[in-house]
Amino acid sequence: MSRPPAEPAGSASSPDSPDGPDHQDGGRPAAVPGAAKVVSLVAAAEATALLAAAGWYAYELVSGSPVLSFWGAVFTLGLLLAFSAWLFAVAVFLYRGYRWTRAAALVAQLFVLTIGVPALTSGLVLAGLAMLVPAVVAIVFLFSNKVINHASRTGSAPPTL
Repeated sequence: MSRPPAEPAGSASSPDSPDGPDHQDGGRPAAVPGAAKVVSLVAAAEATALLAAAGWYAYELVSGSPVLSFWGAVFTLGLLLAFSAWLFAVAVFLYRGYRWTRAAALVAQLFVLTIGVPALTSGLVLAGLAMLVPAVVAIVFLFSNKVINHASRTGSAPPTL
């Protein structure tokens, strides 16, 4: 048996309604907060950088650069491509407001920090800062109230009755 709706028919949409929490009155999508846009752009930029690195790695692999293990290099190329695709998905779905993307974006930024800090301390200042600054900004914005409220959409199907 289904329960009757707790809200009258003319009330504002609830988070469980088919319109979802990201729609304003009138059925138009709500505006995406600027902080969510920044985090999405950071994730998309990191995904693009990984895709470029994978392209360079594939070129080096095909051009005959010496490797210790060919299949190990192919596996590394697969990891670069998979992580790039994952980050593109995180960027798109964070922009759309899905809940799971905050954790995924945080993990990605922590990975970037583990590479950026040693790069910075080993003398590669520009490369280290290019990794650290966007990662820190993304982490700070991931915990802002606007991003938390925006990223509250679940992937559940609309109610059947």
